[in-house]
Amino acid sequence: MVAADVAFKLADAKGAPVADAVVSLVSLDAPSKISPPAVPLEIMQKDKEFIPLVTPLVVGTAVNFSNRDTVQHQVYSSSKAKNFELPLYAGAAKEPIVFDTPGVVAVGCNIHDWMLAYVVVLETPLFAKSAADGTATIAAVSPGHYRAEVWQPRLEKFATLELTVAAETAPAPIALTLALKPDRRIHRAPAAHNGGYK
Repeated sequence: MVAADVAFKLADAKGAPVADAVVSLVSLDAPSKISPPAVPLEIMQKDKEFIPLVTPLVVGTAVNFSNRDTVQHQVYSSSKAKNFELPLYAGAAKEPIVFDTPGVVAVGCNIHDWMLAYVVVLETPLFAKSAADGTATIAAVSPGHYRAEVWQPRLEKFATLELTVAAETAPAPIALTLALKPDRRIHRAPAAHNGGYK
């Protein structure tokens, strides 16, 4: 079968591009085969921020939360899909965290309230994260029927639509308008930029 790339163009209600949105395709024809990567992914702590903000991955993927700051962090999540805590540490975490339940996991630091990251745990290997220009492309999609699911930190819930991928030609980019909530993230206090917080 000839696989095609499926492209998306994401914008908000004002037409501005939407970055850090996770777009995934769930096959409606047959269950997807999932193979977690053999090597853990990395979410780093640098300049008292999590990098990247959003990490999409498949169920069963391990993640190292490496601390590249000169201060200690206490990484945790109380999310339904994964509840964990890494007590204060510097450098490499003692062991990776395995994300074994689908869903969205919000990750924070007990020491620095503004630090926030999201892990989007998927049951499909077909996914992409939108870039700053709002584009996301899922490569090598086999012909068939799919449910597209879109998640972004400022969405109330997953946005969905059904689509058909044909074998003959790659579909045109799919334009989606997302109704985003206001950005409620805690912003860093001025003292945090000059070392006032440890």
